[in-house]
Amino acid sequence: MAQSVLPRSVQRLIDEFARLPGIGPKSASRLTFYLLRGSDNQALDLAVALQELKARTRLCSVCFNITEDDPCPICSDGARDAGLLCVVEEPLDVLAIERARAYNGRYHVLHGAISPVEGIGPEELRVAELAQRVAAGDFREIILATNPTLEGESTALYLQRRLADQKVRITRLARGLPVGGDLEYTDEITLGRAFEGRQDV
Repeated sequence: MAQSVLPRSVQRLIDEFARLPGIGPKSASRLTFYLLRGSDNQALDLAVALQELKARTRLCSVCFNITEDDPCPICSDGARDAGLLCVVEEPLDVLAIERARAYNGRYHVLHGAISPVEGIGPEELRVAELAQRVAAGDFREIILATNPTLEGESTALYLQRRLADQKVRITRLARGLPVGGDLEYTDEITLGRAFEGRQDV
């Protein structure tokens, strides 16, 4: 077996970068060599930021969004409409919706979507917590803002059925969103129109 021409520490960082989603071996190598050429402070700042990320962040006990404070700033904000609950797949979806400034209610983050192919069922998501929250809460509308993908549509259909016995209006974001896309990549105007045009399910 041929021996690597790279020092072990360099190869390890390349391998770690390559494990990240959307980063292939070439991008991982470019990032590694960028850090090697940069100042010591730049690399150390990145290392500290990664340590702080893991040490300080947790899931909000109410909505399951990522936060440093529990409950999170959104759940703690008394100015938000407590009668609206927007259900999303991932924390990045919350960020995308907040950027659009078209919604001022609460959130519930599922941390994924139902995908039998990947072995992800409702039990692997924050669905039970959602059902408990809706049953115990005083929501007038639940907005199912899952991604317009096969998995997102399956998840929305499952949630619609799971929450059907609750005395609450259940809506789905309007179809202005591109099929096969992710909320985090949707521009603010499209996302805003999707909220305005949401429909009963």
